[in-house]
Amino acid sequence: MARAAHRRPQPFGARWLHMRLAQLLPQFPEIAVCVAFSGGADSTALLAALAQSPPSALKLRALHVDHRLQAHSVRWSAHCRRVARALGVPLAVRTASVVRERGASPEAAARQARYAVLGAALAPGEVLLTAHHQDDQLETVLLQLLRGAGVAGLAAMPAVAPFARGLLVRPLLPLTHAELTAWVSGQGLRWIEDESNQELRLDRNYLRARVLPPIRARWPRAAATVARSARHAAEAQRLLDELGAADAARAACGAMLSARVLRTLSPDRRRNALRFWISAAGHLAPPSSRLEEIAGPLLAARADAQPLVAWEGARVQRQGELLSLLPALAAPPAVRAARSSGAAARRRPAGGSTPSAGASAAPLEELAWNWRDTNSCSLPERFGGLVLRRDARGPLDLDALAPTLTVRARRGGERLRPVRGGPRRTLKGLLQEARVPVHQRAYLPLIFAGEHLIAAADLWLDESVQAREGSTRRGRLVWSAAD
Repeated sequence: MARAAHRRPQPFGARWLHMRLAQLLPQFPEIAVCVAFSGGADSTALLAALAQSPPSALKLRALHVDHRLQAHSVRWSAHCRRVARALGVPLAVRTASVVRERGASPEAAARQARYAVLGAALAPGEVLLTAHHQDDQLETVLLQLLRGAGVAGLAAMPAVAPFARGLLVRPLLPLTHAELTAWVSGQGLRWIEDESNQELRLDRNYLRARVLPPIRARWPRAAATVARSARHAAEAQRLLDELGAADAARAACGAMLSARVLRTLSPDRRRNALRFWISAAGHLAPPSSRLEEIAGPLLAARADAQPLVAWEGARVQRQGELLSLLPALAAPPAVRAARSSGAAARRRPAGGSTPSAGASAAPLEELAWNWRDTNSCSLPERFGGLVLRRDARGPLDLDALAPTLTVRARRGGERLRPVRGGPRRTLKGLLQEARVPVHQRAYLPLIFAGEHLIAAADLWLDESVQAREGSTRRGRLVWSAAD
């Protein structure tokens, strides 16, 4: 542990922090906040300043994550408990299990484990505060640049971002580590010095110890100017997102994208629309090489080829002229068909005939779904399940939905308008065009508002319930198809 020997007056303090949080969070201070407290100088400054004369409406607590990677981690947890107790702030200590996957850096593995613990510990609507500062932003931008990141990567760490069931807020980004350390010193507080920060095999530590000192010697305001560049990149990314949202909306056919429409876009806009579509669905954006495959060879393949491109956590598959986005672990339709055939063969009596598609599962006649009371709808075994999720970028306008929906199976003759301003299409024609396997069509749950078909599982949405530019409450319908 270390203790600074002198005090330097700085603008940082309780008043500055409260004003900063009021700028970032319109509902502050009538809010619940949780400080990610490592015990270092930066998070000590954040917690101590927030605990000084906190507004009465503020609900404040702290969370310390013990990675069990250092020999002194138990002592660090005890230190954090003492500091939090002295500040009058409730503290919870959680243990993280760091699993390093092949090819992943130890820094990335520890960060992933830490945020998984923090996210699981947050209450709905609670805000997580972290002590990232201007020097952290400088390091992040340089590391992203060295990794060949795009605009989103160079935007680095935003001050406010969605996280778990609430928000992640970084109020200290305008300040330097030196300013925060000086303030903590002036308060007479002790903090932890993590000896692992001296391990130069870690990229960030090497950058901090060997690369940044000569840069700062030549350009003393490097952190502030690079942080400004990150803000410019963030603004550019917001514009790209707006363009991607518009292009993806034009190509949308329910939850899928039209290959015909995508091919009319320039290569740059096509990649941007695909990247937005994938990210908006909650998946990691694909690496550049995979994105090039989707935007190029996958779209150019023969209509009957059914090509797919997979990456970590997701895959895009083209069926006919439509692109579907699926989790990577979900079996492709052909595999599900093989499983169904194998299961039917195992159930078939010796010398007997194959059961019909509907004979082995309970039918889905009509099911009332009050989605405002429960966002999930359990269906008979072979029909899988439906979930309606709140999603700020979702394709569904929740205000356009009736309070009670009806879910049933296909009966024939169903129609809907999947493209705004386009013609009404038969469901049969859409299924054939998308090459949905025949065995799967019988178990496709259809969602109705009265007698009006508004959705075919999560494949197509009718124009009447599709989100528009002014939609304030959006959602996403997710169908978990049975294997």
